[in-house]
Amino acid sequence: MITAEKLQILSDAAKFDVSCSSSGSNRKNKGGIGNAYQAGICHSFTKDGRCVSLLKLLMTNVCVYDCAYCQNRRSNDTPRAIATPTEICELTMEFYKRNYIEGLFLSSAVYKNPDYTMELLLETVIKLRKLYGFHGYIHLKGIPGADQKLVMRAGEFVDRMSFNVELPSEPSLRLLAPQKTKKNIITPISLLKEEKAERQSFKSRFLPAGQTTQLIVGASPEKDGQILNLTQALYGKFALKRVYFSSYVPVVSSHLLPSEPTGLLREHRLYQADWLIRFYGFKVSELLKENENLSIDYDPKCAWALKHPEFFPMDVNTASLEELIRIPGIGIKSAYKIISARRYGRLSLEDLEKMKISLKRAIHFITLSGKFFGSMKENTISQSLRLNVTAESAEQLSLFSSPSITTSVLTGEL
Repeated sequence: MITAEKLQILSDAAKFDVSCSSSGSNRKNKGGIGNAYQAGICHSFTKDGRCVSLLKLLMTNVCVYDCAYCQNRRSNDTPRAIATPTEICELTMEFYKRNYIEGLFLSSAVYKNPDYTMELLLETVIKLRKLYGFHGYIHLKGIPGADQKLVMRAGEFVDRMSFNVELPSEPSLRLLAPQKTKKNIITPISLLKEEKAERQSFKSRFLPAGQTTQLIVGASPEKDGQILNLTQALYGKFALKRVYFSSYVPVVSSHLLPSEPTGLLREHRLYQADWLIRFYGFKVSELLKENENLSIDYDPKCAWALKHPEFFPMDVNTASLEELIRIPGIGIKSAYKIISARRYGRLSLEDLEKMKISLKRAIHFITLSGKFFGSMKENTISQSLRLNVTAESAEQLSLFSSPSITTSVLTGEL
């Protein structure tokens, strides 16, 4: 059985991998039942909104690579540990039987070489499925540079795989992670996509939950526009389920890296823009230029609306669904409510209030049967839309408190 000391080291080393969601809480157990500590167990969400608890673990933090930004880099003085496939399987099963978790999120540093590490990860998931009979959710982080056959074989036993792109450009990758290459990261993503598409015609169970990736924001000089263009390309070319953003945190000292953390507000803005790209029909070119950063003062949809006064105000009683979802304060669910309610009569301001639409933002961009209730003054509109959040006061979104950023935690609507 894995020791408590080894488990502490490996679960703590996994906390910087954000290809899943977390509660945002760091509350520890103080003699009661349960533990919301940020390392060890994380939370992901299904399509129907159900929260799934996952054991989040590195197989090992012993790494042959020396990536400048990584806590587990070879030259960093940190406690090291390695768990065997059997130890991981037994831990997963014991946690599952006790109803602590519903699945496993397994990653690893590069131990000895990519092939050797991938072989150990593959052995672990095969044992879990075949020897221990575990049919719960498994998210496996692939090892860039590992043999294609190992990667394809792993895809037969896990629900989701991810290969982290990590840095938004090839020059930054060469500078900060010289032992990694763009080819070694992109090739398995492409091959897994092709294999999944081919096997779908045979109704084969291969990566049913698809692929994700992660980008570190702020460790390198790329602007938000470049990061989002890469994100849009990854969705379009490789059909990724999610691109996750991780704001840079200085965990090791290096002259190649910023001395201050990036902050969560920039990460949050990128997630908002990502939501607009995936669900609202926006293109990156509409939101910002490649050499620009997203606005700190306004969410991306508000910033877009302020730049395009020619589209506003829109009449809520006649606008199409595509037009409605571009109005600040009106999300996709609200837009469908409006479309449905319009069948029975023309809507009033009171009707929108009953629908829980954010009129504080929407009021300046809409009319109701020709009536305008907002302000024409640019300063008034800007003040109304500006969120009372600065980079210093930005906090991780939590399931246990009401965030000051007015975005739905569960739906992401803007």
